[in-house]
Amino acid sequence: MIISCANIKGGVGKSCLAQNIVVSLLKREKSVYLVDADSQETTADWIEERRDNPDLENIRFAKLTGKIREELLSIEEQFDMVVVDCGGHDSDTMRWAISASTHVLIPFRPKRRDLKLLPAMADLIDLITPVNPDCKFSAVITQAPTLPSQVKRILDAKDACESFNINTLNTVIFHRNIYDDADESGSTVIEEETNGKAANEIEALIDELLGE
Repeated sequence: MIISCANIKGGVGKSCLAQNIVVSLLKREKSVYLVDADSQETTADWIEERRDNPDLENIRFAKLTGKIREELLSIEEQFDMVVVDCGGHDSDTMRWAISASTHVLIPFRPKRRDLKLLPAMADLIDLITPVNPDCKFSAVITQAPTLPSQVKRILDAKDACESFNINTLNTVIFHRNIYDDADESGSTVIEEETNGKAANEIEALIDELLGE
């Protein structure tokens, strides 16, 4: 199984999701391989921070760019799961990653400047689908405001995704400081809190994404 976190918009939380998904899968005793396919190397930097902390579990990892489809498929044969952190722009690398993926997770913040790129993402999905017809594309709302008064913004964002026929997960990833705090030390919310709100969000996302 290959899960790519992808969006042509930067800053939506792709790296954060990829990192937390990997650690959650490891906790579920899956063999997992993490790939940084982003030229900004956000996840590669996170891996370096992680390696400096002997208390954190080692993660199998590689940086890959270019025509990475065959490389990803080869890695998939050796691991239960491959998780790919794609760059925040439309690129050949992202398209090759999606062409090999079984699942593509598309994060959107409930913000107009993110959602206005929905038509472009829908076009990309239509382009890739004939090449990879079994791939499951799912949007997820990220960095959502926690105030009850902002619920409508979240619901409107979900409706916007659905209006472009993009399946949208029920799970919402809220804006919580612990995501940033964990990232700075090479850690994840899964490791920083037990049964906390952020950790439960990640677990629920994986359950829903994989249909468990």
